[in-house]
Amino acid sequence: MTKRVLVMTPLVAVTLVVLWLSEERNTWFDARVYYGAINYWFDDGGMVYDFLRLNSPYGFTYPPFAGLLMSPMAVLPFPVVLVLTTVATVVATALVVRWLLPKKHFGVAVCLALCFEPVRETITLGQVNMLLLVLVAADLLFGLSQGRRWAGVGIGLATAIKLTPGVFIVYLLVTRRWRAAFTAMGTATAATLVAAAIFPGQSREFWTSALWDTDRVGDLSYVSNQSLRGFVARLPFDGVATYLWMVLIVIALAVWVWRVRRADVVGGLALTGVLSCLISPVSWVHHCVWLLPALIRCLAGGPRVKTLAVAAYLVMTSRLLWLWENPPRPPVELIGSNLYVYFSAALLLWTPAVHREDDRSPS
Repeated sequence: MTKRVLVMTPLVAVTLVVLWLSEERNTWFDARVYYGAINYWFDDGGMVYDFLRLNSPYGFTYPPFAGLLMSPMAVLPFPVVLVLTTVATVVATALVVRWLLPKKHFGVAVCLALCFEPVRETITLGQVNMLLLVLVAADLLFGLSQGRRWAGVGIGLATAIKLTPGVFIVYLLVTRRWRAAFTAMGTATAATLVAAAIFPGQSREFWTSALWDTDRVGDLSYVSNQSLRGFVARLPFDGVATYLWMVLIVIALAVWVWRVRRADVVGGLALTGVLSCLISPVSWVHHCVWLLPALIRCLAGGPRVKTLAVAAYLVMTSRLLWLWENPPRPPVELIGSNLYVYFSAALLLWTPAVHREDDRSPS
C-alpha cells in the first residue's frame, strides 16, 4: 500500500497539473458553445443552428437528439455544467481503462489516459467524445460479446447523438452481427424520430441544411484535423483533393474490412475506432479518443506493437503536432502536421485483431 501511495501521489499531481495547463489554454471553449446554443434555443426561442459563439464561426453541430439530452443546460449554471461534464468524462475514461486493462495497472493507466492529449482536450474543451466511447465500448464488451438482446442500443444512442459512431453499425454489418446491427439502427432511428417529433423545425434545419454546411466545423486544413481529409487538405493538390481523399478512404476501408472480419470484440472496438478517426471528414485532436482502445490493445501484444503504442502515446501527448499550427512552420511539415494520421494508419495495420502474446503474424 505504501509503495502504491508513493507511486500514485506524484502521478496524480502531475495529471492535475497537465489538466490545469490544458484548461488554461482551452478555457472550456466547446462547452461554452453548447451552453450558449442551448440557452439560445430553449430560453430565447431561437433556431439552435443559427447560433454562433461571439466573434467566432462556431455553433451547434450535433443532431437535435443531442440538443434534447443537453437541454438541462438551459436551467443549470455554467459552473455546475462544467463540474458534471468533467466528472462524467473522468469516470468514462476510468471505465474504459478498467474494462480493457488488468486491474493491477488501473490507477497508473487512468492517470496516463487522462494525460493523453485527446482525452485532456476533451475534458478541457468540454467535449462529449469519451461519453460516446464509453457507450459504444459498453455495448460491445457487455452486450455483443455476451449475446445480450439489447446489444446495439449503446451504438444506436451514440449515433443519434453524433453521427461518427455510426461506423460501428457498419462494423456490426460487416461482421454479420445482424440482430445487434438492426437494434443499433432501430435505436438511432427511434431517437432521431423522437427529437423530430418534439423539435420538427430544428430537425428539418439539421438534416436539410446544417449537416451539409462544412463551414460550420472550421477549416479542413487546420492542423488539428487529423483525418485523411485533413491530410489531403494540407497537400498542394487542391484540384484533385476530393478524388485523392476518396482513394485513401477506399484503401482504409479495405484494410479495415480485411482485419476486422477476423477480430475479436475488443479488436473490433479498437480497429473501428481507428477507422472512425481516419475516414471522418473532420477528426479534431480531441476526437482521437477513439484511438485509446487500440493503444491499450497494442500494450497487450508483443514487442513491436508495444513499441508502436508507446511511441504513439508519447507523440500524441507531447503537443509536438502544434509546432506546425502557425507560420513560420518548422521543416518536414508533411510529416509534422500529420502525426496523428500516420500513427492512426499504423494502428489500423498493426493493432492486434485478436488477443495473443506476440504480434509476429497480425491477422
